[in-house]
Amino acid sequence: MSASTRTIKVDYLARVEGEGSLLVKIQGDRVVDVKLKIFEPPRFFEAFLRGRHFREAPDITARICGICPVAYQMSSVHAMEDALGVKVDGPLRELRRLLYCGEWIESHALHIYMLHAPDFLGYEDAIRLAKDHPTIVQRGLELKKAGNQIVTLVGGREIHPINVRVGGFYRVPTKKELAPLAEKLKRARDQALETVRWTAGFSFPAFEQDYEFVALHHPNEYPFNEGTLVSSKGLNIGIRQYEERFEEEHVAHSNALHSILRGDGAYFVGPMARYKLNFERLSRLAKETAREVGLERECRNPFRSVIVRSVETLYACEEALRIIDAYEPPDAPAIEALPRAGTGCGCTEAPRGILYHRYKLDADGTILEAKIVPPTSQNQKRIEQDLRHFVQENVTLGKDDMTWKCEQAIRNYDPCISCATHFLKLELERT
Repeated sequence: MSASTRTIKVDYLARVEGEGSLLVKIQGDRVVDVKLKIFEPPRFFEAFLRGRHFREAPDITARICGICPVAYQMSSVHAMEDALGVKVDGPLRELRRLLYCGEWIESHALHIYMLHAPDFLGYEDAIRLAKDHPTIVQRGLELKKAGNQIVTLVGGREIHPINVRVGGFYRVPTKKELAPLAEKLKRARDQALETVRWTAGFSFPAFEQDYEFVALHHPNEYPFNEGTLVSSKGLNIGIRQYEERFEEEHVAHSNALHSILRGDGAYFVGPMARYKLNFERLSRLAKETAREVGLERECRNPFRSVIVRSVETLYACEEALRIIDAYEPPDAPAIEALPRAGTGCGCTEAPRGILYHRYKLDADGTILEAKIVPPTSQNQKRIEQDLRHFVQENVTLGKDDMTWKCEQAIRNYDPCISCATHFLKLELERT
């Protein structure tokens, strides 16, 4: 190993949502520092929300992300309903799960086919992949479209939905309007099944890590909107206890806060965590397909997360079909939510993991305080630890190979960097 200092820079990391950089320092053959730098300017959504009425929160928070706006809306409405003493159940609750199915399908399909698969198949991007494998890319686009169609019908539009409100929706669909979605979702389910089998055939490096997985857990459902917070190492708390066990800390190299479990440090949220902690809540077909392709009940290799996302996509298609088949329109599109002073907390499962909101309201329903903890900021510390181990295992690689490997490793986590505060700039220093 040369004693000279080498710096590797990747000015633009394609196929992630956001802007950031990675600094790796190596002395001899030992990795001494890894910093995932999120340099996108802070976005101040928590400050924007202060002084606004509680009814505005779903529309404001939806703008945090164009890929997972439903998650931000759902966490906000659950927190507001917690503060206001509102309980949504029956068909309205099922419609929320249907809306979440749409977001999971479109977000997972985007990541699997357009962002992640090119890494495993040796292509720089999905455009080049499409030239050699147009049928594969077309399948991914059709699958994503099925998710978008759910969001459009239930949420009011494809990006930044406008039909979500505290207490329910402004308008609910009729059975006749939902019926055409069912036929499209049957095809999407077949495509999702093909996707699981396809991704399971990729080649993966041997890279298993010891994670503390954290996810919502529900006694009867694979979690979207509700449940307790559990971990693979024994955590089991209510949503209101979140800030007693989790804390955010500022690090100088990132505009996104790092989240840690008090006393335990880094943890991991997202598909791998949900899968480990809720496997039995998957549909029968999803469980059988996972076993068929050799996916155990726990996956600790982040490179294989692409298979787990595929299984979740299959589940979301099936769950959407179940909801549509059983749907009967509610008596009203929403439950009335009256202003009162209080503090409410909400946590839902965004495609990338748990998304926590807390709001404090005055008697008029004005937001006095807002706290939002996105999944990517919760994973950031764990991603740095993984990268440190991964680079150490590949420390002898040259500049170009090391750069490619680090880019690929980052994309395992499907980071939404703009949510956390957008390409990766890699600096590799050897001394």
